[in-house]
Amino acid sequence: MYSENEIKRIYWASRRGMLELDLMLVPFMENCFRSLSPEKQQHYVALMECEDTEIFQWLLGTENPDDKNLLGIVNDIKAHARTPKA
Repeated sequence: MYSENEIKRIYWASRRGMLELDLMLVPFMENCFRSLSPEKQQHYVALMECEDTEIFQWLLGTENPDDKNLLGIVNDIKAHARTPKA
């Protein structure tokens, strides 16, 4: 479980400065991160350590991460982005 300060740090790490990434990562962080299992939260944190170009390719679907844990969280983010917003 992450402390509030750690969650704020992870939130800021989600703001990548690339609009396409920000539009997927920030809403996922705001709406889903706290409800993830501790294991999935760790996968998200690991994803934030990757290069923007890699994350962009993974979220776009042109490539997949080799790490199955990263692939799982990438798929979660893509599913959240596809969910209709009320």
